[in-house]
Parts: sequence; structure tokens; C-alpha cells
Amino acid sequence: MKIAFIGGGNMASALISGLAGKFTAGSNIHVVDPNAGALDKLHAAHGVTTAGTVDAAVAASDVVVLSVKPQQMRDVAASLKQHLRSDALVLSIAAGIRGADLARWLGGHAAIVRTMPNTPALIGRGITGMVAMQGVSDAQKAAADAIMKAVGETVWLDDEAMIDPVTGVSGSGPAYVFYFLEAMQQAAVELGLSAEQGRELAVATFAGAAELAKRSDEPLSVLRERVTSKGGTTYAALTSMEQSGVKEAVVNAVKAASARGRELGEELGRD
Repeated sequence: MKIAFIGGGNMASALISGLAGKFTAGSNIHVVDPNAGALDKLHAAHGVTTAGTVDAAVAASDVVVLSVKPQQMRDVAASLKQHLRSDALVLSIAAGIRGADLARWLGGHAAIVRTMPNTPALIGRGITGMVAMQGVSDAQKAAADAIMKAVGETVWLDDEAMIDPVTGVSGSGPAYVFYFLEAMQQAAVELGLSAEQGRELAVATFAGAAELAKRSDEPLSVLRERVTSKGGTTYAALTSMEQSGVKEAVVNAVKAASARGRELGEELGRD
């Protein structure tokens, strides 16, 4: 399978790292990006072919991964459409850009899968929400799933509108985790621990708790209750969070990210 990446940034690099030499040979992967330095690194690391602009190698590709910013997608699609094979699968990882708009910009191309990965893909621990447009065959859907599984887990959606909530929960989610970790580290320092100790304690706690939740079939509320004795230290912390409206703030933050994804689609999809 020949795969072309339009854009060679962090997410593309993560996908290429997971694919090259495992899913397909590095020589079967072509990367287009105006940043010559980024292309040189990808070629040296994985043996991919590269170009500064869309070229014949893109036209020969079975799959084209659009890994550019949402604001760049219309222009990228315009430069791509005359090079795109009619039977090629297009994977988009851009937040907000709707399948119908992308299909229109690509001259009516039908085989499009929208995806929303997240940054833990950089270490092979990502999770990607995915939805296939009507023109995607079963074989193309399986190929899209295999490509995104190279950097983590996949969750398929039946309704394209659900990509925006996925963006709010998991696409933007790593930033919420880092934000919470920052707060825990700050508290540790204010309580007398060093910044290094605070970081180590916070990160290990988050990672361990997340793994415990992943391995357990029990509701998250039950796991929380198991470490919360009435009148104890955890109870004091959670009571403080409830009084400060932390849960409500997190819920509202995820909804805000989801709404912004929808707004991006409306703004950028306008003619």
C-alpha cells in the first residue's frame, strides 16, 4: 500500500513512525511539506520519499492522509484534487472540517474518512475517533482502521456530528490532563516538596489511576468511592473540588471544545 502524507508535522511523524517498516515499507510512504528540515528528518529516520509540493507520487498513492491545520485544508485540497486518484482513500485528521466540505473542495471525491487522533499517538498510546463517509468501501475502512491503529486505539462513529464531541473529550483531552498535573505539581511545591518530586508523584499517580480504570469494568464512580473514606484526606480534597465546581468546570470545558470544533467546520466550510 502506498501512502502519502500532506503535512509532515508531529501527528504525521507519529503515524509514520508507527507505519514504516511495520504496516508498509518506509519507501512506500511519501511526505509532502514545505519544511525541508522536517522532510530530511523523516527520510533519515524512516526511509520515506519526500517533496516540497504535491507531485506524481501523491497521484500514485492508495491513501492520502491530510495532516495539516484546519485553516490550511481548503488550499491544500485545491492543490491536491487534480492529483488525486478517483479510487484513493483520503484520511483527514483536521478538527472541524466536515466531510461534505472536504469532498467539495476535492472536486466531489467520495472516499473520505474523518479522524480525530490525539497527541499520545506520539508514543503509540493514542486514541482516534473515526467516521467514514458514504463513498468509503469496506476494504478502505479496514485500511483506515489499520493505519490509525499503528499509533493506538480506534473508536468508530456512526454519525459524523459525533466527531466534535470526540474532539472535546479525547482530541483536546491530553491538555486537560497536563493542566491538572500542573496544578498537582504546584500544590506539591507550595506544600514543601520539590518541583521534581511533585511532577514524579503527580504523573505516576495519574498514569496508575488511568491504567487501573482501563483494567476495571466497574464504573468510575465506584473506583473513586473506593479511595474516599468519609472524613478522610481524599474526602477533604473531593469536597473542596465539589465546592469549587471543578466537575462542572471540566464538563463545560469539554463542551466548549466540542462547540469550537463545530464552529470551525461552519466557519471554514463557508463559500
